[in-house]
Amino acid sequence: MPARNEAANLRELLPRLVALMPDAEIIVVDDGSTDDTAAVCAESRVRCLRHHYSKGNGAAIKAGARAARGDVIVFMDADGQHKPEDIPSLLEKFNEGYDMVVGARQSGSQAGFHRAAANDVFSRFASWMVMQPIGDLTSGFRVVRASRFRQFLYLLPNGFSYPTTITMSFFRAGYSVAYVPIHSPRRSNGSSHIHPLRDGLRFLLIIIKIGTLFSPQRLFLPISASFFLTGVAYYLYTYITSGRFTNMSALLFISAIFTFLIGIVSEQVSALHYKNIDTIDHQGE
Repeated sequence: MPARNEAANLRELLPRLVALMPDAEIIVVDDGSTDDTAAVCAESRVRCLRHHYSKGNGAAIKAGARAARGDVIVFMDADGQHKPEDIPSLLEKFNEGYDMVVGARQSGSQAGFHRAAANDVFSRFASWMVMQPIGDLTSGFRVVRASRFRQFLYLLPNGFSYPTTITMSFFRAGYSVAYVPIHSPRRSNGSSHIHPLRDGLRFLLIIIKIGTLFSPQRLFLPISASFFLTGVAYYLYTYITSGRFTNMSALLFISAIFTFLIGIVSEQVSALHYKNIDTIDHQGE
């Protein structure tokens, strides 16, 4: 669990988690908290990793993944929006043979309208990119096979977009992903560290990153086709009306060619991220 100033929520959450899974290794990554998060972890006798300053949610996730000793890792938020009682459902689905199981938030969960709408847009876009249904692209409540998750640590950002990146990485590598519906209640203490205005540009960049890193041709080919078809339409219009081939038509055709070539190069670069997946996977097993 990544945690930043979540002592009040952890004081309620950790005893429930320990009671539910007494034999599990529970790790809280204190991401530069200024409250008594570490003391609350000590009271519940759970392992606490401390960052001297805030490095970001993704950085905390990576620190916890490196430190975890088990073969299966459960990630959840420390703000009380993920219920420990849902973990058995995720593990039950995981034991069917999946490499990752995600808790998909249903309507009526804690997210406000703007965040729910944005998540729906991201999920639909990602589903189109990977040609697989994605129930919840940005959910941080998930169960993963540790060896396979660690293969992509170098790709994960230090900020809040790690769920997006790891989901797309698993699909791109051909690993199996499943979704279990959950209800996420509103947090009882504190406020979210995500700010819509500040993080709006970041989420837009995430969409671009999804396209260019995981399935470039699915992004660049439609753009190239739109340039080409617009060029054809404009050429026909100018030929019929004035009997000539304009510079604008030439520019549109050149743009279509360059965009298509960029897509091909990006596809090759994307493939390099996964060239050693099978070797690493066998070594992890």
